[in-house]
Amino acid sequence: MSCLALALQPVNGSDILLQTREWFPPARALIALSYFRQTRQAFSSSKQQQPPSNRKHTQPSSSSSAAADPDDAAAAEFVGDDPLAASNGQVIVGVESKYRVVYRLVNSIYILGVTVADHDNSINVFECIHIVNQAVSVIVTACRGVDVTPEKLGRKYAEVYMALDIVLRGVSNIRLAAMLGSMHGDGIAKMVHSALDTENKIRGADSWMAVESHAAEHQAAVNAFSNARFELPAETIAAGDELAASLAPVVQETEQVKEEPEIENKDPFAASETINKEKELVGGFKKTKDPSSSQDLTLALAGLEVTTLPPAEATQSTHINVEGFEGEYGGIAFSNEQATIGETFESFSDAWGGGLDPSEFMGPKKIHKKEGLGGLELLHTSDPKAVEGKDGGNVDNLVKKPEMKGPEMYISEEIRTEFRESLLARVGVMGAIYLKTMPPKGSGEEKETEFSFRVEGTTAVKRFAMQSSRISSLGDGLFHVRTAPSEEPIPILKYSLQPKLTPLPLRVRMVKRISGTLLSLMIQYVSSPDLPQPLKDVDFILKLPVDPTLLKVSPKAILNRTDRELKWQVPEIPLNGSPGRLRARMPIDSDNSEEEPEIICYVKFSVQGKSSLSGISLRPAAEGNTDFYEVDHRFETGIYMCN
Repeated sequence: MSCLALALQPVNGSDILLQTREWFPPARALIALSYFRQTRQAFSSSKQQQPPSNRKHTQPSSSSSAAADPDDAAAAEFVGDDPLAASNGQVIVGVESKYRVVYRLVNSIYILGVTVADHDNSINVFECIHIVNQAVSVIVTACRGVDVTPEKLGRKYAEVYMALDIVLRGVSNIRLAAMLGSMHGDGIAKMVHSALDTENKIRGADSWMAVESHAAEHQAAVNAFSNARFELPAETIAAGDELAASLAPVVQETEQVKEEPEIENKDPFAASETINKEKELVGGFKKTKDPSSSQDLTLALAGLEVTTLPPAEATQSTHINVEGFEGEYGGIAFSNEQATIGETFESFSDAWGGGLDPSEFMGPKKIHKKEGLGGLELLHTSDPKAVEGKDGGNVDNLVKKPEMKGPEMYISEEIRTEFRESLLARVGVMGAIYLKTMPPKGSGEEKETEFSFRVEGTTAVKRFAMQSSRISSLGDGLFHVRTAPSEEPIPILKYSLQPKLTPLPLRVRMVKRISGTLLSLMIQYVSSPDLPQPLKDVDFILKLPVDPTLLKVSPKAILNRTDRELKWQVPEIPLNGSPGRLRARMPIDSDNSEEEPEIICYVKFSVQGKSSLSGISLRPAAEGNTDFYEVDHRFETGIYMCN
């Protein structure tokens, strides 16, 4: 957006021609032209009122002409301090809305290019100058020389009007040369339309007429192969089966699979068969009918395992003759003496911790209860992992979430907007359609989610992007989805809207005034009446240029001195209410008064409801089907700013 308007303004007289872009109002272009005329007349009148004898003794406010050297003063007088006295240049005009006017003076007519006065170098001024130079070429060609007059332009007004309209939208040098060559002698239609093929011919590209036939043949071949159906003959299939049988290895089945008897339906209330079985202890002994075997103990004890005793040498003790450790160690000693209980458990006395003292377990002790909030102090001081209960100790587990009846789908959109004062500079919406399947059960054999749905209200959509591994298009707004279960929502479709068809939920305007060292700011906002519900909890964040020493706001706001932010939170913005206002006033540093401070306001909000911002809706493929459930849609702001 380098050049917004082109105009022809004579030195004396009314404007001759004005061409503007589609989105730039002609009224604003006329305001810029009027300011340019006033600035030009003010400079010329001030130069005439100042006598030549006093120019050398007058001390202007600019620092460039404050030199006391008479030669420099004479040079400045010769060139002139009027910036509009030169044949070309640029000047910034306007009071509230400032514009940059790039001009060139040809004979007695100014060729003007109007654009906005940028403070962040976002406008390419050189491209605007290039467009003005191309407009000068058109004017000079129309008048057959530099002797440009309103009378000559009136004879070629239609050609000049159409040529400047094409130049304003951007044209290459090749096409401009073709237009200028056909301006005299040829018609307007040839000047406008013949230049389209001229550039292709010079660059060596084919015209559409030569390529159209090939494209039609290619499309016809694609359609023919797509709809072709054929079947293999029965003889070919039989020959393939014989070949496959000859190549397959022969497997000899040596074991016959036993057929399991079918389980008959039994009475569920019948008695169990286990009561008729013998007990395991009795069934472990086998009964023999041989009477002689009852007298043979060897045969009776044949299945018993008896642990053998250690040899007699293992029961003897070992004598250790190491100094300090002399004595008998090991061995087994048997005695018939009976010891008391105290002697038997002598090793478990108080010296070993009192493990068998009955007073520690049977005494009537009362546990002292600590004063507190009934165990809440334990939750505060202990390890959170230890305090977690069976459900994880999360508060969300206490709230019963509604169970899913089936797959759920919703639309999530993000809007990004930039306002410059009250003008909309840029806008864009990115949206995505999410699918939330039934949660996987973890059995390993999960059933895939498969259904068809319809997307309606897509007139404002610029482009769709599908996740081809999960979804396919059936045409006419129908889509078929097939995917495995997932815990997280899956984005299956993404889209973007056309800027001119993008709805604006909130319009914002920021106005600033600087009087001396006092900076005054006002933010106006109004909601769109077409929204389904009012915006709630809207945050306005104002980036301040300095950390204010004194600050006056209306209404109340939150000041963050670390990030230099001033934040207002509006609970609700009515749909058909009057515009809201946010005001702030603060002093700024007087040393940097020449540079205007950069101030940006960000807006943040999010909405969740039955409908989407873009008007896109989800419907089943056929009426009456409940293949999926449409839940609440949502949209939120990305970078929603005003500067």
